Amino acid sequence: MLLRGYAIHYGLLFVMAIAMLLVSSSSLQAASPPYPLQSWEYRWGDSPYDADKRPQWLQSGSTGWQSIASPSNPPGREGHEHLWLRTTVPAGDWSDPVLFITSINLIGQVYLGDKLIYQYGEFDDQGKGDFAGWPWHMIDLPENAAGQTLTFRFYSNYTSIGLWGQVQIMERIEVLKQVIHDSAQDLGVSALVLVLAVLATIFAIIGPERRGFGSIALFAYASGLMLLAETPARQFIADGPLAWDTLRAGSYYTLPVALGLLLSYWLEGTAKRWITHLWVIHLVYLVLAIGLVQLGMVSLSLTFPVFDVMLALTLPIMLALALMRFQRLTLEQRLLVVSFTFFAPLLLADMAVAHGFVGWRSVPLSYGTLAFSLANAAIFLWHYRHTQQQLAMANETLEQQVAARTADLDRLVQELEGLSRKDPLTGLHNRRHFDTAFEHQCQRVKQHASQLSVLMLDVDHFKQINDDFGHDAGDAVLVEIALLLRHHLRDLDVICRFGGEEFVALLPATSRIAAESRAKALLTSIAHQAFAYQGTPMRKITLSCGVATYPDHTQDPKKLLRLADEALYQAKHSGRNRCVVWENTLEEKGYMLAKQQPQ
Repeated sequence: MLLRGYAIHYGLLFVMAIAMLLVSSSSLQAASPPYPLQSWEYRWGDSPYDADKRPQWLQSGSTGWQSIASPSNPPGREGHEHLWLRTTVPAGDWSDPVLFITSINLIGQVYLGDKLIYQYGEFDDQGKGDFAGWPWHMIDLPENAAGQTLTFRFYSNYTSIGLWGQVQIMERIEVLKQVIHDSAQDLGVSALVLVLAVLATIFAIIGPERRGFGSIALFAYASGLMLLAETPARQFIADGPLAWDTLRAGSYYTLPVALGLLLSYWLEGTAKRWITHLWVIHLVYLVLAIGLVQLGMVSLSLTFPVFDVMLALTLPIMLALALMRFQRLTLEQRLLVVSFTFFAPLLLADMAVAHGFVGWRSVPLSYGTLAFSLANAAIFLWHYRHTQQQLAMANETLEQQVAARTADLDRLVQELEGLSRKDPLTGLHNRRHFDTAFEHQCQRVKQHASQLSVLMLDVDHFKQINDDFGHDAGDAVLVEIALLLRHHLRDLDVICRFGGEEFVALLPATSRIAAESRAKALLTSIAHQAFAYQGTPMRKITLSCGVATYPDHTQDPKKLLRLADEALYQAKHSGRNRCVVWENTLEEKGYMLAKQQPQ
């Protein structure tokens, strides 16, 4: 509850700060208008070089140039990957002029006259090069640039080639103002959406609507990071165009996955199944595309057209499936579909502008992202509040039920604890209880310099009893022997069934002589006991016993069990129906006795 309170409090403060940034950004409009370059000419292919290794197409008398209205995607490409463009630098009253370009597809060089003044990307001997990202460019122009020819050389294996967006001469300070102005809205929305993502993550962790808030968080992270990676101000944050575009691609490719998760969470039936299939396809593409890019097997730029084709098909299908069930949806579900209907066309329009299907213009994708995120957040927050109210009502009843059953559970736990330490046949303690009691007695005798004796007892020829009279008769004999053990030993002695027909007894504060005396009396009593099963007399039943005492036989009380066991083996080996007290000579015979133990 405290974590949620802090998250909401500081999230609201951050939202207010971003809103102030959006308002103040309006004051950063350019003081003087930019001057777009006009009168473009183009030619396909790459220029040959003269003896001085200068491109021949830079010469003023070169022919083959054709006029074009804009410097983007001239007609007749037909597989060409090299393009040259040229124009003339207009005259103007500038103090610090620069050429501002929104984007270059994909790498290029800029010449003023016959001098190279700017290069983006690396060209190899064939005039080709690897994709380096899509940053904006600010190219310095000398004071005498007016009237000179400005020539551009491009290489692109992408769907677009040439210059994209704005291409104009501006004052340097005006470029910086424009970048900040153009970025303020996207930065503000990105920050808002990322705050929403963090809040949704917190609610997904601590709230009951885990899947719903998890889907909101995924969409908010994807859309917020995509806006951040696309904003021009990203180059002020870090200079890494390819890294920014990799982040942009990953978040962009995640959007349909998040959209599909959100829609499939609300919709049911056929619509849910189809949308699930669609977002799974996008998830597979996301993993494959980014994975192959990171392995250097595919250029990042080539993953965009494939994804955009997929998106152009799957996004309308998702929208159509959602609209088909509109009448059956609840009020909050309809709000989700309406916000999706507003967001999806903006996403498709932005894609169309990026590929040149529509002339360059600014698409308010950030507004659609914010509206869709806020609508989903409002829906899930309402559900969260409703769920919390239901939980509060259920807790009142649950607390009463818990209070009523706690006593029953405590009693059952005590009973189970007792059963876990009892032998179900004889009622004696079992091996588990013996281990605990033996450990306790070993610690006690060391602390108080007391004595401790251990009796190991085994029923002689018990297998023959089972063979002659059956296992039920054998069980009856074990029960009777357990009663005799309780009768002959003290209440403070710990008597356990060690396993099968074997018993063990811990005799605290008992000397060797006293332990031997009690053991012999017990064996004599059992030997004279007449056993019968269901009225049928049984043969004489005897016990063998081994005795070991601390500190007479060992200075380590934990060894008593092994010593008593060796003494028991000696009693068995010596003819049974007897008690043997451990002595040093048995230790040498212990191994052989264990091997030669009679049945």
